[in-house]
Amino acid sequence: MTRIMISVGFLFSIFASNLVLADEKETMIASAESAAPSFLTSTATIKAPDGTILRQGLSSYTCYPQQEAIGPMCNESAWDALIGAMMNKENFNSDQFSVSYMLAGEGTALGVSNSDPYATEPDKSDDWVKEGPHLMITVPDRAMLEGISTDPSDPVYVMWKDTPYAHIMVKVAAE
Repeated sequence: MTRIMISVGFLFSIFASNLVLADEKETMIASAESAAPSFLTSTATIKAPDGTILRQGLSSYTCYPQQEAIGPMCNESAWDALIGAMMNKENFNSDQFSVSYMLAGEGTALGVSNSDPYATEPDKSDDWVKEGPHLMITVPDRAMLEGISTDPSDPVYVMWKDTPYAHIMVKVAAE
């Protein structure tokens, strides 16, 4: 009888943990889907922050749920390359216009420094931003960024200007 109770308890714990994992997966998918219009997210691949595929898509976009430092986003492949290069402190040159959607804004994420892509603490930065809904755009020629403001209070500005990861920020709604 004890053996049966242990077996039932073990099976129940596996079932319960699978429910938690399933709920966590659905929460991450919903967060990722909040980053862009449904016509885009419905066919996008959705990945967990660790890169695990939560839902395989059919389009060229990949969406990610909110993370500690940054809100949910949906990226074209050039954006995934930019973020990968930044995380590995490698050079990056975009050969195309590429859009990343962040229509849910930063949510409860920390935000980022407007000038230093490696800054991790808001209180140690004088240009920390936490945007509302916005788009981010890479350009194929850095000269195209010349003349665009770097002031985050403007509706369109350049983030990380003097780095290989420079891109245009376009606010699309108030926070």
